[in-house]
Amino acid sequence: MQLSPLQSRLAASVAASCFLIVLYLTLFSFPNFAVATEIPIPKQETTPVLFVDDLSDDDDLSSIGVAQDATYEPEFSLGLDRSIIGRAPAGVTALVNNVEMPMNVVAGTTQLFMFPLSEGQVSGREAAEERSSLELRGEHNTSQERDLVGEAIVEREDDTDGQSLAKRQKTAARTIYISANTCEQPQPVNGTQTTMDPPQLTLFVSTSPSNQNPGPLANSAQQVFVEFTEGAVMYNLSTNSDVYLGIHAPNVSKVFSAGTYNFRVAASTDDWFHSYNVETDADLIWVDSDSQGALLITHNLTNNADPSVEEQIMKSQPYVMFAQNQNDRSINGMMYSYCGLQNYAQIAATKNGQHTSMVQTGMTKRGPGNLPKQQFYFSGLNASANYVGILAKNGNSSGSGNGVVGGGGHVFRATNFSTKSDHGNCAIVLNLTFCDQVAYSVPSNPSYGNATQLAQFYDSYASSMYANFELVLAQIACEAPSTQRYSLVRNCTDCAAAYKNWLCSVTIPRCEDFSNDATYLQPRALSQPFPNNDTLSTDILGQFPNTTAYNSSRNPLIDSTIQPGPYKEVLPCEDLCYTLVQSCPASMGFGCPKPGQAVFNVSYGRRSAQADADGEITCNYPGSAHLFSGTIRTGGTVPWGSLSVAGLLGLLLL
Repeated sequence: MQLSPLQSRLAASVAASCFLIVLYLTLFSFPNFAVATEIPIPKQETTPVLFVDDLSDDDDLSSIGVAQDATYEPEFSLGLDRSIIGRAPAGVTALVNNVEMPMNVVAGTTQLFMFPLSEGQVSGREAAEERSSLELRGEHNTSQERDLVGEAIVEREDDTDGQSLAKRQKTAARTIYISANTCEQPQPVNGTQTTMDPPQLTLFVSTSPSNQNPGPLANSAQQVFVEFTEGAVMYNLSTNSDVYLGIHAPNVSKVFSAGTYNFRVAASTDDWFHSYNVETDADLIWVDSDSQGALLITHNLTNNADPSVEEQIMKSQPYVMFAQNQNDRSINGMMYSYCGLQNYAQIAATKNGQHTSMVQTGMTKRGPGNLPKQQFYFSGLNASANYVGILAKNGNSSGSGNGVVGGGGHVFRATNFSTKSDHGNCAIVLNLTFCDQVAYSVPSNPSYGNATQLAQFYDSYASSMYANFELVLAQIACEAPSTQRYSLVRNCTDCAAAYKNWLCSVTIPRCEDFSNDATYLQPRALSQPFPNNDTLSTDILGQFPNTTAYNSSRNPLIDSTIQPGPYKEVLPCEDLCYTLVQSCPASMGFGCPKPGQAVFNVSYGRRSAQADADGEITCNYPGSAHLFSGTIRTGGTVPWGSLSVAGLLGLLLL
């Protein structure tokens, strides 16, 4: 039958509709398509993401509830993850990123550890970067990506360009930081007769699956070994496989009471958990000492002069300190170990997290730059003894302990210092109100009073002398226009600062033992008895001129009030006098003696570059300390002109 044109169009439309209905029923009657969408990850999330992706294809994963793709594992809090425990061979302890493992090891044996890098040991920095792009996974072996052209979400098979986080971590080589500290070591049966130190532990490291038990008996071609140094070891390597460790304790001599060591080991993908640095100059500076105490200080903790930064630092006490008499061998072999120093050092600034009574620590801006520093004052020391001071940091600036990068502690290079004799006529004063840059030993007498009373005596005298100076300075036209002032380059503020520095140095002498034979020291008060009533012999007195400069102190009030007896003075630096003359009006009449004159030799000292490099203090100046390695100090010697000995306080120059 012939269809009309209208009937033909109707038949075609009906046929097309039927085809679409059949196609719809065929495609959408079964749930064959998974809808993929991107799940935003909260930015504040910081916990690491762990994946289990290297189980064999034959394992029955469904029985343990693990999908056959890289699957998310719940985080563990500083313990061992289930998958990591399962990965460690029998008799091997698994390590977790930035978590130290304490362990005992008997002499002649080895403790084994494993750092399962392929188990997703994610560093804090890497985890934060990866989490920003994590997606909810679709079906097996698929990942999802966004079509940038149509903004449609499509699904594709995983390939080398779409690897999961775990697979990328497994194939890319990463730097692993391995560190350990010896906390306890065998002790000598007789400490006074034994001169040898206990042998050091040894670290063995392997990344070969054929050597999962590294140690002295394993294949040397499949491992490296590093001997501990003073109770500490640091080793790093780049690898994309699991790392196997062995800590071996050597056999020890019978002169030691026991053959058991205790240590802490850690591995990290971020940085060293335990560390030490003895290559750079010491961060701890010996300021001065007396017969029973010593004052030490750090370098500037910042070079930032921003008041808000300084205020924040001044509220902190970032360092701890240990001290040891060099005749005591108890810390030998553990001087680079933070936990070893905690256990064996004679004196510690903190013990079990608490400050000890023998150490006073605080913050100060005294010294170069007027910037924040931390100071330590030790008391209860032995007279005429040599000590070693060790600065350390417990963790990093944000915290310490497990889970913290560098949380195991850092040990710095040691600083040597010594105490003065038991005559007791030199004592440390510090934290003065007016002469705030003074912190050193001054002429003293135990019968005068305590350190606070002694400091008040000197500080009050200097303050009263400065008050007289202010009366004279008030007569100077300090506020006049610059063209009418006494100097185009200096002003009254410069004059006042220079006078204060000079005044505090000459009115508060820096004291040294009379027995110190350094040629730059000036003997004082030779004709007086020591605090214990001992006197110098005639033979010793005959070696020095019978003059006022030798028989009395620079300030007569010291002899009449303190009565320290014979001592030697570190003379003020000559440039303090020159700076004073250059900074103040000529009308004040200040002048300095010429080098080589007799009055100069008993009044001022001179800086020495070589002596400074050796840590000697050849002359006294504000903030002076025993600075080794040629540390540059503020201020310098300036040329002097033809100057006469004159001034408002001329008696102090003699």
